[in-house]
Amino acid sequence: MKRNSTVIAWAVAAAVSGLATHAVAGGFAVGTQSGSGTGNAFAGGAAAADDASVTWSNPAAMTLLPAGKHVAGALHVLKPSFKYQDAGSTGFFSCTAPFPACPSGNGGDGGDWAFIPNAFFSMDINPKLRFGLALNVPFGLTTEYDAGWRGATTALKSEIKTMNVNPSLAYQVTPSFSIGAGLSFQRIEAELTQFSGAAALGNINLGADDDGWGFNIGAIFQAGPGTRLGVHYRSSIKYDLEGDVVITGPAGALLGGNGSITAALRVPESLSFSASHMLTPNWELMGDITWTKWSRLQQLVVTRTSGPAAGANFATLGFGWDDTWRFGVGANYKVNDQMKLRFGAAFDQTPTNDVFRTARLPDQDRTWVAFGMQYKVSKSGVIDWGYAHEFIKDATIRNSTAAPLPAGTLNGRFESKADIFSVQYSHTF
Repeated sequence: MKRNSTVIAWAVAAAVSGLATHAVAGGFAVGTQSGSGTGNAFAGGAAAADDASVTWSNPAAMTLLPAGKHVAGALHVLKPSFKYQDAGSTGFFSCTAPFPACPSGNGGDGGDWAFIPNAFFSMDINPKLRFGLALNVPFGLTTEYDAGWRGATTALKSEIKTMNVNPSLAYQVTPSFSIGAGLSFQRIEAELTQFSGAAALGNINLGADDDGWGFNIGAIFQAGPGTRLGVHYRSSIKYDLEGDVVITGPAGALLGGNGSITAALRVPESLSFSASHMLTPNWELMGDITWTKWSRLQQLVVTRTSGPAAGANFATLGFGWDDTWRFGVGANYKVNDQMKLRFGAAFDQTPTNDVFRTARLPDQDRTWVAFGMQYKVSKSGVIDWGYAHEFIKDATIRNSTAAPLPAGTLNGRFESKADIFSVQYSHTF
């Protein structure tokens, strides 16, 4: 019984760890929201007042939009790349027998194309009060490695999907100062798989989901004719994930059979300070600093909720994450009344480290370089294009397993990068 419990604990913990799926921002956040922001590497977001996407970045900025109704729809096309290079793995992870007797190979490219839509709306209630709505994807993307790769017992597929609905209100306190607040309803779904360690055992599959609630508040201040300051806080959201473990092949009997599990997960709060300044009639500069409390993720306790072992903790997964900082700078150049060029750069810290990093989350510090263009197609319609490339530092992996699983250490590094393409159409009625 002790042997079976140890196997189950390791297997379920490894599967649930996939909830921290690698995305195009630090940790498992999706850093791409507005199409207009991509070209600036999302620098100065809490001080921006370009279009209806401010309902997400800082609802207070809705009061700076022209009177009327504003809509914006964006599509982000993401191509992350995670390529593993072995650096002397040992034991089972260095096995040379053919798969499925022994996994081997480096897993191919764990990244794939992803398509992320966002939509935003803002309208006047009266001259001082505005209503807004954001529909977006705060977390997501997928990592998936070849079935026979040497690290298959640590990760095969990790997919996380979220949907966020964020209504908000903004109020103009004075002609130069506004406040805003919103409520977030967020749904999370995850599908995670891994190889169970031998051909006869098959795969371990996990599906889990939950809904959560949070809030956001912001303020924006016109410090001078050409200078805006913005601050925005987004709360943490707590999930009580519920799902099922499905084990294919004879492994089901060995690992205690299929059943239900639960795990508590809290996504972190964040705080952004932003500024924008019109240096000349044609040049606008912006910058921001964002703090994210990733230190909330220290461990994840997984509990089985069905069967003879219902109520028992089967795993305590260590994250050991740290709070992070993101620094961004950007500039806009107004070519003429119809066209604006955008530029941006940012540095985004990773919350993880060499001790806790896994193949499910080969995250490291990243540097953004971005550019874009805005073009007014009519008096009411605007199109924004943006492109960003993320230079991601090589991520060291050192994951060990012991009996009753095949013993060994997965020792190597991931060479990673990401490309982001965004298009957005905004319209005023």
